Amino acid sequence: MIENAENMSANSKTAAGSSSSSGSPSCIALIRQSLEHMGHFSAGSVAAGGANGLDSNHVEFEDAVPHIFVVLGASGDLAKKKIYPTLWYLFRDGLLPKNTTFVGYARSKLDIETLKNNCKPYMNVKDTQKKEHDDFWKVNHYVAGSYTARRDFELLDQELACLEKGTRANRLYYLALPPSVFHDVTSNISTCCMAKKGWTRVIVEKPFGRDLDSSNVLSKHLASLFKEEELYRIDHYLGKEMVQNLMTLRFANRIFGPTWNRENISSVMISFKEPFGTQGRGGYFDEFGIIRDVMQNHLLQILCLVAMEKPPSTGADDIRNEKVKVLKCTQTLTMHDVVLGQYVGNPNGKGEQKLGYLDDPTVPKGSGTPTFALGVLRINNERWDGVPFFLRCGKALNERKAEVRIQYRDVPEIGRASCRERV
Repeated sequence: MIENAENMSANSKTAAGSSSSSGSPSCIALIRQSLEHMGHFSAGSVAAGGANGLDSNHVEFEDAVPHIFVVLGASGDLAKKKIYPTLWYLFRDGLLPKNTTFVGYARSKLDIETLKNNCKPYMNVKDTQKKEHDDFWKVNHYVAGSYTARRDFELLDQELACLEKGTRANRLYYLALPPSVFHDVTSNISTCCMAKKGWTRVIVEKPFGRDLDSSNVLSKHLASLFKEEELYRIDHYLGKEMVQNLMTLRFANRIFGPTWNRENISSVMISFKEPFGTQGRGGYFDEFGIIRDVMQNHLLQILCLVAMEKPPSTGADDIRNEKVKVLKCTQTLTMHDVVLGQYVGNPNGKGEQKLGYLDDPTVPKGSGTPTFALGVLRINNERWDGVPFFLRCGKALNERKAEVRIQYRDVPEIGRASCRERV
């Protein structure tokens, strides 16, 4: 059996730019080298070194051009636990242009100090990094406004314009928002907040609609507002180190190549377990449930990485094409192959352990939304025919874990029959 497990921490990174929270010099150097190779650097000012003591004189960013990173939904759970910690890591490690400014936008009326305090528990700030951490928040701004009112986005645009100095300026919008407001927010961005002196990028977080129909509607809507190169549809879970290591584990180890198939593997188990419940987010969670929230995006992406053939390159299009081939060969999931559940309180537990899902005041009374799901998928191709892929995810379970478990077939025992005959 081969096991690749990771205990998920609160400072997990997003795919928008993951950086090791430990900030190891060798890791940061490799990231910088990769960025340089991909053409993200240009002749110009020298980037400031991070807290890792690296010699950054050889690294050059496009510092002359202001970059504004706008976090829409800045007061939300995703922003404080994932997005802002990631931006801090990138800032700390010198992986951003110096002339980068961050603007939070949400309905809640907050100031920067409150936002800082909300995010700090998830930022893993060391004592030696406190000054740098303060410097990070000095380049942060916050604007309160509605997601539907055009006038509020006009005011946001005015705020961004005040931060743009020079003849060029780029804007990047990160939608850390529920899909219910994607339509209004993207329409307002397109109408009021496009960059006047540079490029605009819009990052759309999962879940991308509730089902196929709503996903298609959203895709058509976005296509009517933005060019394809302006859009990034992401699953932040793909930024986790365990997930990023899957391709290396598979394709850079010759020992696995000949055995990674139905002849040698009996089953694959992909697990996502959290030891806590909804923690007051039941209103959001109840709208989607564990399948839409975790299984059909996070775990299905991992399944594709485990099952796909080796892509011609590590380019995004080549990897996507191989994933699509896996999905086309996958049988439609039926209720016969699914187990659903909803957690209840433990009367002998402590604190939140005593509370069940329906005890959360933000959850509608009598809700049947599942908080646990186990599904069995089967891939009908030559490599995986007959091998079950178990996807398992749930809240309020016994431990925190993300795991991919490859179960190899048993080998015949040596000499048992012949030993009996001798006796």
